[in-house]
Amino acid sequence: MKKKIFFIGIPALIIIIGLIVLQVLSPIITGYAAKNLASGIFVAGRTQESLEKEDISFFPINLNKNTVDTDKKEVTSRFLFWESKAVYINGFGCTLVRDFPEEEIRSRPYTITPLPVVNPDTIPWPAGDLLSDTIPAAVNYQKLNQFLDRVFTNTSPMKGTFAVAIAHKNQLVAERYRADLSAENLFLSWSMAKSITSTLIGILATEEEIDIDRPVLIDRWQSDGRSEISLSSLLHMNSGLEWNEDYGSNSDVNKMLFKNGDMALFAIDKQAKSIPDSLWYYSSGSTNIVCQLLRDFISNDAEYYAFPRKELFNKIGMRSAVFEVDASGNFIGSSYIYASLRDYVRYGLLYLNRGNWLGNQIIPESWVDFTTTVANGSKGRYGAFFWLNQGGDYPDAPADTYMCKGHDGQFIFIIPSKELVIVRTGFSQKGSFDVNTFLKGVLEAVQ
Repeated sequence: MKKKIFFIGIPALIIIIGLIVLQVLSPIITGYAAKNLASGIFVAGRTQESLEKEDISFFPINLNKNTVDTDKKEVTSRFLFWESKAVYINGFGCTLVRDFPEEEIRSRPYTITPLPVVNPDTIPWPAGDLLSDTIPAAVNYQKLNQFLDRVFTNTSPMKGTFAVAIAHKNQLVAERYRADLSAENLFLSWSMAKSITSTLIGILATEEEIDIDRPVLIDRWQSDGRSEISLSSLLHMNSGLEWNEDYGSNSDVNKMLFKNGDMALFAIDKQAKSIPDSLWYYSSGSTNIVCQLLRDFISNDAEYYAFPRKELFNKIGMRSAVFEVDASGNFIGSSYIYASLRDYVRYGLLYLNRGNWLGNQIIPESWVDFTTTVANGSKGRYGAFFWLNQGGDYPDAPADTYMCKGHDGQFIFIIPSKELVIVRTGFSQKGSFDVNTFLKGVLEAVQ
């Protein structure tokens, strides 16, 4: 009889353990689907079918039952007993409802800064969308088009490309979209948003004379070694705070993005594992802490929400850009900006021209130099919220190549020595897109 009870108990124990594991993972499973489906539909302009077929098609995210309410502009994703909801906020994308009442999330003083009253089709590139008819001698269009045909075949090592654009000497020389996408679609930045967050700090540091090397004032850090963490430490991913960036588990990055309404606070509460500036490792939490510091520096929420568009997007013609916020009202600088392909090119051109936009110095040249200064311990691979090629990760690209780089294959490559900006967006899971082969192909066609 005892043996029977023992053997009957094992299946029950397995079920109990399984339910506990699912209880832990369910906010991530349902939150990932709700957030990315909502933004994909209401911000990016894609269909539920296309997103479910591709962007949220993988296990266990594909187990959700997703309900889209187009009238209320919200998405609910349900897995077994658990569900998550994401809501649309005009001008600020979609927010996952976590830890804060939905009414409070919707009622913050979101400030929609008007776009310039101009017709971009009548304004020459890059300020507008009127392109030159001149054919650059440096571009071998036959070779480039043949290579882009290969890029869009959706076969390894070029799987998952959504769109590609190339600018040479400030001129847009190539632009191509997958058949189901167009210039009207916006594309998710993932971690390319980190670079844009760095730019916003560069603008504010210039205006407010912020000392990025001085320890930041965060009350929770003042009684221990975290009190020595500076903005520079955070921007270089040298904060020393504990962090796990594994997207395939119940990791810190997944807890932050899909379980916590206040993402910055989640990261702020991580303990120190090393002294600042002594060790490099990648941390999306660092960027959301910087977004909180940006909010603290500005100290007025209406002005905070207006800041990216007023001080950056409008000034360089990024009309489409949408910077999303979390449930606490902080910009999600680690992961969530949406913009058109051309607007990502414009952002790259700002850095190619060392912070100058058509005669207007948006960020000082010194900030561009800071951006590309190698972070301690990164072995030439990282600067200040930008990735570098000084470590030779991409051997067929020049060493001065640096880039905004996002999850699943989002890239803005800036190559000063070749006067090139290359943008690639897509959904390419690990190992399915060869970055070096891509860069080599473009560089062979554009000299």
